[in-house]
Amino acid sequence: RSHMTPLTLNRLERPEVEALITLQAGGKALPEEVVEHIVGKTDGVPLYVEELTKTILEADFLRERNGSYELAGQLSEITIPATLQDSLMARLDRLPNIREVAQLGAVLGREFAYEMVRALVSFEETTLQEGLAQLVDAELLYQRGRPPRAKYIFKHALIQDAAYESLLRGRRQVLHGRVAAILEKGSAEEAEPELVAHHFTQAGMATEAIPYWLRAGRLARKRSAEIEAIGHLTRGLDMVESLPDDKWRREQELELQITLAQAYHAKMGYGAKETAAAFARTYELVEQTGDPRQQFMVCYGLYSTHFFHGEHEKGFEFASESLRIAESLGDVHLLCVAHRNMAVMLNAMGRFKPAQSRADEALALYQPQTHGFLAIEYGHDVGVAAMAHRAFALWHLGYPDQAAQDVDRALRLASSLERANTVTYSHFFPGAVAAAFARDMGALEQQASRLVQLSEEHGFPQWGALGAVMLGPPMTARGNAEEAIEQMQRGFALCRSAGVEICRPIFLGFLAEAESAAGRVDAALKTIDDALTLTDETEERWHESELWRLKGVFLASLKEAAQAEACFCRAIEVARRQSARLPELRVATALARLWRDQSRPVEARELLAPVYLWFTEGFDTSDLRDAKLLLDELASE
Repeated sequence: RSHMTPLTLNRLERPEVEALITLQAGGKALPEEVVEHIVGKTDGVPLYVEELTKTILEADFLRERNGSYELAGQLSEITIPATLQDSLMARLDRLPNIREVAQLGAVLGREFAYEMVRALVSFEETTLQEGLAQLVDAELLYQRGRPPRAKYIFKHALIQDAAYESLLRGRRQVLHGRVAAILEKGSAEEAEPELVAHHFTQAGMATEAIPYWLRAGRLARKRSAEIEAIGHLTRGLDMVESLPDDKWRREQELELQITLAQAYHAKMGYGAKETAAAFARTYELVEQTGDPRQQFMVCYGLYSTHFFHGEHEKGFEFASESLRIAESLGDVHLLCVAHRNMAVMLNAMGRFKPAQSRADEALALYQPQTHGFLAIEYGHDVGVAAMAHRAFALWHLGYPDQAAQDVDRALRLASSLERANTVTYSHFFPGAVAAAFARDMGALEQQASRLVQLSEEHGFPQWGALGAVMLGPPMTARGNAEEAIEQMQRGFALCRSAGVEICRPIFLGFLAEAESAAGRVDAALKTIDDALTLTDETEERWHESELWRLKGVFLASLKEAAQAEACFCRAIEVARRQSARLPELRVATALARLWRDQSRPVEARELLAPVYLWFTEGFDTSDLRDAKLLLDELASE
């Protein structure tokens, strides 16, 4: 038999229906009233056109004359099936030995193997082969290969449905149970647990189905097939609902919920309502089990959810709890993750020295070959994240060259791991964020563009939203302030939709700069005040000094020198409290420039010189170059 490739056809227009009728009739014309009946009855469904035409041709109410057909009686006297399913079942009933074969195949699926249907039948193999051959000859099945290695596929899903629906429910369940038992004994168990799960589910065997749905979800996650994983895990949770509330059910529900929450995080981000809801339910369940490893995973999820929602005090509580659990277990893998968690929260809260220490501890434990599995359980590679957050700490603490090395290492490591979520993550943390801190607009545009591109390719809404905002500042730098404002507003809307509030004070600072560049300084000052209010509300303080500096710059542009100076002084105070040497240098340069313009060069030099002289690296960065130029200018006065 020749190989046939099935194609998907849309509904046909009348000329196409008439052409298909003629083809089925061997090129001979049918009476116009018969054609009208077929056209009206089939609604352009190709399979129904074929089936109805065959039914009429086989009904002996037509006779050939002069190369065409004419009615041998009244059309109303022909018993024509009312539906496509009736037509298909009528054909199955007219062919001996094949109804049961078709039913068994339908239980197996749209496509099935000879060896599987052979394991199900209760009659002779020759009868089975005859039945399959008749189904192929009747063009109800396509065949590839020859028994016992043959594969069969139903010509149309509706044919499979018709055969399947003709089985009594009890008989269906028995057959599905037998199929699942066969698959359990074979190699398909490891390759396609979702297939085993499906048959146990259709058999009404929830206790047997649930572990397979869990296994299928986990295997899908290993392939980064998060949507597929969510589907499998959700099916498993649906099955859980049918079971009595006992210890086994709660354990299975917890495992399913944890894995589902991880899949939602990887696909939609911790800001998504689906992710938050999954972790909230998981937290309820884990309190009942008391298993510390599961509690660690849930603490990780809740820390991340609060972090992305901009709720840093709560995030810090769960990060601290995850560290406590990891230390109590003495688990190196969990300690690596927990130290990374703490580095993230400490950075965001402006506590850069302890953040660097935690990142150092995470990286001291991290081994790429050993810890690759953590990227599946925790959404992205822990080493990439630890390098990113050590880079942020180092930059603020005044070591921009070391920070740049960590950024480069993190990006290269992420690329080498070839996991979509980790690669995408790396273009925000550290890529875009590091460039934003350093005000390197070329690097920021490159990282944000790549972030948006990858988010669109892989369907990561949270990263795409953050990338959309980050595309704004380079537009401002190019002189397109109004375009930048519009771009950032679009990004804010996407962030709200994705449930992401992280970095909002930083973003508002960039928006204020665009508003100022567009000549709307009053609006810029209001935006900065909003950002500072948000900083106090959320405890997200890694941009706090920069926000006060920007406010001072805007006030200076309005000739409000005294207020500007007060803001600069506040910015220096914040930077020193945080041991943030680079932000301190940046604002000291701004205040020294203000004092120079007020003819106070000695004070300006005395302020800026000791801050600049502290540095041992980073002399090619824009911040240190600007400070050096100003110091040289002040020295000549």
